[in-house]
Amino acid sequence: MAQITRRGFLKAVSAATVGLSASSTFAAAQRKRVFIASNASDGILAYDWDEATGELAPAGVAAQVATVDWLAFSLDRKTIFAAAEVESFNGKPTGEVASFRLDHGKLSPVSAVNSASKGTCHVALDHSGRVLLAADYGGGSVASFRVSPSGRLSDVVWSEHYTLHGAKNERQDSPHAHFASYSPDNRFAYINDLGSNCIHIYKLDAAAAKLTPAGAYEARAGAGPRTLHFHPNGRTAYCVNELDSTVDVLAWHASDGSLTLTTRIELLPAGYHGPTRGCDTVITRDGRNVYFANRDDNFLYAFNANPQTGALTPIGRTSCGGKTPRNFTLDPTERWMVVANQDSNLLSVFARNPQTGGLANEGRSFAAKAPMCILFA
Repeated sequence: MAQITRRGFLKAVSAATVGLSASSTFAAAQRKRVFIASNASDGILAYDWDEATGELAPAGVAAQVATVDWLAFSLDRKTIFAAAEVESFNGKPTGEVASFRLDHGKLSPVSAVNSASKGTCHVALDHSGRVLLAADYGGGSVASFRVSPSGRLSDVVWSEHYTLHGAKNERQDSPHAHFASYSPDNRFAYINDLGSNCIHIYKLDAAAAKLTPAGAYEARAGAGPRTLHFHPNGRTAYCVNELDSTVDVLAWHASDGSLTLTTRIELLPAGYHGPTRGCDTVITRDGRNVYFANRDDNFLYAFNANPQTGALTPIGRTSCGGKTPRNFTLDPTERWMVVANQDSNLLSVFARNPQTGGLANEGRSFAAKAPMCILFA
């Protein structure tokens, strides 16, 4: 896939700035609400999405909570949880974890509690809907919370503050918990620690919202594990390594929750020697396509995936439409890929071919202040 053209990109940015006339004539049946985590003062932004045309129209500020890095839905999709990377909350040197009730496209506050330490960058709900984990990048910690049926969060139930194991590079001079996830059977929880160069593995007690250490996956020296996503086959996981822009394709073992390396994928183009930060992962519902991103060379990389084994075959790279693709996701129809380009203040939209998995060479962009995470309602 070719890079987005300069002419096409500038045209898309111009359209985002002046507003698209078509956005004001969305058919009601095509409108869907999209929430954007903003790493700025507004916090959570609302947009209207037209799935027929792939257009976004701003719909105001959905919730005034500063510096939001991540959003996640409850199982019934009536509550949204947010990770806010503030320096202090309630007079304590921690980030904020908040929940909001969703009603007819609008958000109302339910609860807001302290995380374990600073730099709260990610939240993840377990498969029972009763436990929320929050990862603190700056403080190198993780915390668990009980979630009530109404979406209200408890105070911290369990937490762990990590210690560094040996000297690393400049990005690994301290622990950096970055991402939380759960095994397909919900018996284990995983915390990607970019600083300690490992994935911490825990047994999960969902009833008590507590975790017990169960080992670790050690990444290649200097790799920097950032995110972990499980394939729908229930046997494969993909760990994106930020510092060397690789993907560890892992076999998941249900007996003890352990992860073992199957193969390693290089994301960078041949001959590239500039700065690099591997980023996020998107997997289609049928498991036949997997996508990764890089935040410095600013590309999306599409793969075909074997639905049974999770093995990857490259399709090709395309521009992400801006700078620093912090998060990206498919819309509910899986015909569009939407990218949050943090440092360009843009949401970029690319058409996707459902038959081949390929992404369009050119996209359209829409203005959004420091977008960090995209959540379709």
